[in-house]
Amino acid sequence: MYLNALEFLEEERDAWRPFEALASVSDERMDVPVAEAHGWSARDLIGHMVAWQEWSLASAKDLVVGEESPAIARMDALWDERGDAMNDDITTEWRALSIDEVRRRLATVPGELRGYLTVVPESRWVKHTAHLRNFTEETIEHYADHARDLEAILAATAE
Repeated sequence: MYLNALEFLEEERDAWRPFEALASVSDERMDVPVAEAHGWSARDLIGHMVAWQEWSLASAKDLVVGEESPAIARMDALWDERGDAMNDDITTEWRALSIDEVRRRLATVPGELRGYLTVVPESRWVKHTAHLRNFTEETIEHYADHARDLEAILAATAE
């Protein structure tokens, strides 16, 4: 449990920082599959991580203006219905994006999410058990789940 938004935001920022190294992967190495990372490439990992941040961003935008988040409800319903197939869809979608768009989202979405969370009233997320769990699972816990994938991809794409 966090005492305030700043405590969460600082932990999230520190947890995300290693993933910023994905921006240094060259365009030529961005799509190299890495066996030690489930066969994912740097693009795939970026897409997976940032797509879930985009879901959290949509949730934060909802909570800026209201007590509940339709985005959280949609995401939960989709996950219950489709499960990991959602992740397959993310991979397919991000593989179709230009490398410039992948890099743009990597550079902007995490900060945009943090920015919106600074204006969501704490009662709607830090002090709201379900909403806080959603943000924690889609950011800090998710980053930890993929730390080994990040290490493997960075090692495999180093030039």
